[in-house]
Amino acid sequence: MNVQETEINEAFRAEVREWMHAHLSGRFAPLKHASGLGAEGYDAQLAKEWEQELAKGGWTGIGWSGEHGGRGATLAQQVIFHEEYVSCGGPGRIGHIGETLLAPTLMHYGTPEQKQRFLPGILAGKDYWAQGYSEPGAGSDLAAIRTKARIDPASGEWVIDGQKVWTSWAHESEWIFVLARCDEAVAAASSGGRHGAMVLLLVRLNQPGVEVRPIRQITGTSEFNEVFFDGARTEGSLHLGPVGDGWKVAMYLLGCERGASTLGQQAHFRYELNLILDLARQNGAARNPLLRQRLAKAALGLQTLRSHALRSSDEATSQRAASVSKYAWSNWHRDLGELAMEVLGEEGELLLDDPALRPLQQLWLVSRADTIYAGTNEIQMNLMAERALGMPR
Repeated sequence: MNVQETEINEAFRAEVREWMHAHLSGRFAPLKHASGLGAEGYDAQLAKEWEQELAKGGWTGIGWSGEHGGRGATLAQQVIFHEEYVSCGGPGRIGHIGETLLAPTLMHYGTPEQKQRFLPGILAGKDYWAQGYSEPGAGSDLAAIRTKARIDPASGEWVIDGQKVWTSWAHESEWIFVLARCDEAVAAASSGGRHGAMVLLLVRLNQPGVEVRPIRQITGTSEFNEVFFDGARTEGSLHLGPVGDGWKVAMYLLGCERGASTLGQQAHFRYELNLILDLARQNGAARNPLLRQRLAKAALGLQTLRSHALRSSDEATSQRAASVSKYAWSNWHRDLGELAMEVLGEEGELLLDDPALRPLQQLWLVSRADTIYAGTNEIQMNLMAERALGMPR
């Protein structure tokens, strides 16, 4: 995409900066540069209030059309917003899953009633969503899910039984979208094989039959959860797309992860890299020629990631460009975590309380999972081979 600054975009960039400096202060100041749920000191309740502050300023759903209450910002302006948001210290967005993943899928597959019911709460920063995809034994191989959903003939409601795992933010969300297998009658009529006879359901979390168990991570915090469904219910109309086409809808939703918001993720990577560079200058690690070479390689790698993200941010770009994105950034970020520990030196082996150093230690701990979640490296390479390069299975 062409990222050349126009007079309109320069004014938009200035508007974002001015608003962020004015509002990310006072009671919201503790959220500055907090990466999100699972990060130490991240206050979920304050983050929800921050979402509502963003909504009041018109900064949620900026890429949505005016029909749905958004700004209708161009792709270039969306990139500007996400990069400037992080550069100004904006915290990880607790409304990200609802706004970036579910909302575009609702706009594409949802009924008018579903859009009217759910989009306003997402836009206002008041309704928070979790993603119910992965299961024990069905992580990267999502087609192996076993959670089942059936219609209760007496009430017309969906009844859900099963388990989801690694469910981000479920303990702080009101709703979850659940990929489940339909009952035997639908399965028999489906011709989609392993990918057939699925349904994507919108389910309220706070109800009998749903149990959310936070998973304690190596960092000592909890971002992920196990979610158990034992006769949980949702309205018969709360499925996205036709019953039996859940796989198709679920894949469309995953495609929304390749939007302009990935540039915000990379802006946070830039912030982390700058922390490492500052420390290397302070403790003398930058005088080590090998470490200096690795620091330069990290900076060049991040610029390459940004160029790739800009190339693949438009839906019209090639499948090949989009396929390598997750593989590329997860490996780069894992290496950045290892570089942080190298620059910390012997101090990195200790439990650090120094607020200037501990984030780098936490970076290393968190980045160990990058090449596993959202599809392991092995799965990503299969996808690149089969979908992008057209190689046989």
